[in-house]
Amino acid sequence: MSRIRQHARGSRLATAGIAATTATLLAAVLTPAADAADRPGRATALDNAAAVLAERAASLGLTAAQATAVRDVIVDKDGTQHVRYDRTFRQLPVLGGDFVVHLAPDGSYRGADRATRADISLPTIVPALTAPKAADTAANALRAAHLGESLKQLTAKPRLVVDALHGTPRLAWQTNVAALDAQGNPVARAVLTDARTGAQIDAWDTLETATGDGRSLYGGTVPLETTPSGAAYQLKDPTRGNTYTGDAANRTDLCIFGICISRAPSTVFTDADNHWGTGATADRATVAVDAQYGTDVTWDYYKNVHGRNGIGNDGKGSYNRVHYGNNYNNAFWDDSCFCMTYGDGDGTQLGPLVSLDVAGHEMSHGVTSKTARLTYSGESGGLNEATSDIFGTLVEFHAGNSSDTGDYLIGEKIVRSGFGRDALRYMDKPSKDGNSADYWSSSVGGLDVHYSSGVANHFAFLLAEGSGPRTVNGVAYDSPTSDGSTLTGIGREKLGKIWYRALTVYMTSSTNYAGARTATLNAARDLYGAGSAEQNAVAAAWSAVNVN
Repeated sequence: MSRIRQHARGSRLATAGIAATTATLLAAVLTPAADAADRPGRATALDNAAAVLAERAASLGLTAAQATAVRDVIVDKDGTQHVRYDRTFRQLPVLGGDFVVHLAPDGSYRGADRATRADISLPTIVPALTAPKAADTAANALRAAHLGESLKQLTAKPRLVVDALHGTPRLAWQTNVAALDAQGNPVARAVLTDARTGAQIDAWDTLETATGDGRSLYGGTVPLETTPSGAAYQLKDPTRGNTYTGDAANRTDLCIFGICISRAPSTVFTDADNHWGTGATADRATVAVDAQYGTDVTWDYYKNVHGRNGIGNDGKGSYNRVHYGNNYNNAFWDDSCFCMTYGDGDGTQLGPLVSLDVAGHEMSHGVTSKTARLTYSGESGGLNEATSDIFGTLVEFHAGNSSDTGDYLIGEKIVRSGFGRDALRYMDKPSKDGNSADYWSSSVGGLDVHYSSGVANHFAFLLAEGSGPRTVNGVAYDSPTSDGSTLTGIGREKLGKIWYRALTVYMTSSTNYAGARTATLNAARDLYGAGSAEQNAVAAAWSAVNVN
């Protein structure tokens, strides 16, 4: 079978037995954090802040009727700690009760920023205004905001709060009310009502951008943030760096010797009513929904889990091209355009390559290119591919989409009966694809990078889930070890944290499997401590795939 060549500096998903790639990513990008091991971590910051709250409760306005919950923790490079709290009064949320405690590197108190300095104390938390009355007030406020137009499917959900944002703290109803307007687009407001008098205190829109929805091919109906454009909408997300999805019109790039003379078009999709796709491939927007949704949830995974602001950590979005080529059985990331490209598949072996784990895989190539920039050949190339498989898998789990539940199968949604198996790759036992390596050997570096990646994929499964038979989200796995050891996993969250820190702090363009072991051990030490259970688990998982 012919092999599909790669664009300059691109990284393809690889459809094992269908396509392979040989391009190289050049130039090391080092991101050292030499002082990281000396800085206090989140747990230390929380302990320090808890001690401050106990010692300085009165000065922070805290009483026995109040409780606090941590919202965020930031530890600066010099060890300075900032712990942000939300506050409740007799178990009711306090709007404006939040505050930030600032601590020196040694944990001593430096100061605090409080949203309010008013005393939070109410004689009663029993409202005079009933919840249905508050809901009616909010519904009328939404109708008034939309000039009395006909609204459909209106829902209002009130909750009791303490309002400390508008003068003297008082009991209030905060009601979130939403509906569909005459065009079928969602509208929503939060309405704050005095729970004693029924007077409206404040109201604000809770949809700050155009919010639509799309019927995807693989993920069901999904929410989409879009950009209004005249009387229509563009499939461009202003909340995620203006990431957008365009139609390549079944054309391909013209590339000679790795240099692209011209590129296939990427005409951004538009829609009149902000409801995209039909869930079937007959509508060209359907796979665009999958691609855009995939970039959204991948962006959110990196931001919410790792604090990364976009693929380049600069707040800028990438873009997607769908309907690339004619029956094209591949998808790829191209660093030169900072974009993902998806083929429609041939329909026999593969369908459109826009599944959630594929999107996470491709965008993770972008993260690698902006951090370690692992050279796309030899063992470093296998680590490059494995990084995308690992994070693509973690994105799929993080999304929590019931139509595409998380699993350790790569590309299971896109394979068709003619492919001969039910996934592109298998992380619990990579050799099930017929080509990938389960364990390291001196010959691994000579394999195609999509097969040498099996060693790291296997390590990742063992670290997260452990060895032997188990079932996760209805999928049965049975992961062996090279040394006959029995391993207990430490969970996907810790796997992701360790691999991300290793990638962004310790790995370089030439990192091989021995170097990856060292990098992840260092990352586990930084995150969980030297000699910790997590660091020991990393060592055991590498030994289980014969990386010692």
